[in-house]
Amino acid sequence: MVEKIDKRLRAAQFRTRLARAMSETGTSQSALARATGVDRSTVSQLLTDDGARLPNAHVVGACASALGVSADWLLSLSDRPESAAELLAGSLTLTEAPRALVDERIFDWHREAAGYKIRHVPAALPDMLKTRAVLEWEYTPHLGRTTTQAIGASEDRLAFMRGAQSDYEIAVPLYELDSFAGATGYYHGLPAQDRLDQIDHLLSLADQLYPRLRIYLFDARRLYAAPITIFGPLLCVLYAGGHYVAFRDRDRIETFTTHFDRLVREATITARALPAHLQLLRDGVVA
Repeated sequence: MVEKIDKRLRAAQFRTRLARAMSETGTSQSALARATGVDRSTVSQLLTDDGARLPNAHVVGACASALGVSADWLLSLSDRPESAAELLAGSLTLTEAPRALVDERIFDWHREAAGYKIRHVPAALPDMLKTRAVLEWEYTPHLGRTTTQAIGASEDRLAFMRGAQSDYEIAVPLYELDSFAGATGYYHGLPAQDRLDQIDHLLSLADQLYPRLRIYLFDARRLYAAPITIFGPLLCVLYAGGHYVAFRDRDRIETFTTHFDRLVREATITARALPAHLQLLRDGVVA
């Protein structure tokens, strides 16, 4: 938040910031006068006048545009010299999301956030927790003959993510595991033995990795969450099918973090209760 300052100090800061922007861009007084459409004497006065008056909005805007900074920064209304468009471009990125296991973009984000808590709402079961058989069943229709190669290329990345010094909190809709165990919906046709092995794998991971890995099941009839990963305080990434939408501005990260924490706080099945729930699901699988 920018502090309120009196007119004389604001005018002095305007002169300081204008001179700084001109110096950093190599802009002379004559060049700035031409770019803004004012006399050179006017520019000189902007830089040297020690009074409390500020130039009008047109001149401030013209100077900001010519120097590639924001008018708010020149007027000490912002601590960031970038324009609003530049700030938005830097805080939000849209990248292609290939149909793959752990693509290079995701891996880079996990490496960047190593050591921070990572919060994750997957689109289905998390790839990093799946057995090879389930991965092959899921990805073969799309990747065809390259499925085995893709799984092999991703195994090192998955191992890194499991072994990184990061706490993982994963919130999964309750119906996702129910559908998986019953081979309904998305998981229709998945062989019973593969489902049993996957549940055993989840039980093993829940035992081996707890409390660094905590999985919560929430009721999607009460709470909704789009597929998202929050990489500590660094960024949050929404999965929008064919693209990732990544935010790096603090306010959005805090907003999504607060929502995720609500999923955990109001989870129907807590991380501690997960093994018992998995065992009940396993008992209901007909081999």
